[in-house]
Amino acid sequence: MAIVGLISDTHGLLRPEAMRALAGSDLIIHAGDIGAPEILDALRALAPVAAVKGNVDTGAWAANLPATAVAEAGGTLIYVLHDLGELDLDPAAAGFGVVVSGHSHKPGSLERGGVLFVNPGSAGRRRFKLPVTVARLDLGRVPWNVEFIDLDARAG
Repeated sequence: MAIVGLISDTHGLLRPEAMRALAGSDLIIHAGDIGAPEILDALRALAPVAAVKGNVDTGAWAANLPATAVAEAGGTLIYVLHDLGELDLDPAAAGFGVVVSGHSHKPGSLERGGVLFVNPGSAGRRRFKLPVTVARLDLGRVPWNVEFIDLDARAG
């Protein structure tokens, strides 16, 4: 089984609801704008973490974070970057089945050219009227399933 927890744009705030939603993941991907190193430490207590640097991730703690990362789960290669607008490769041609990004704070998924593109949305402080979400990607079943989890609905 390959459950991948997807989180992005925490901006220094890791909600308990996000931790509960990501518990049980085989891998957690943080698609940038982490905001503080303690967030990655907390996520690593749940599962292995692949993380990339977002535009707010500055300072010494973020110096070693890559701009892009490659992860593998359930036999599927996953390409991770913060801003999908900076994608500079053809993921299908490069052998990726999934691309995970953040930045827009808008949760969504779509399949294009045989590649699943997923943005888990923003798990940090609310911006505008956008929901506060994380996602779980189940690569253990076909077709793959993406579940978006509204953290406001899980509060309390």
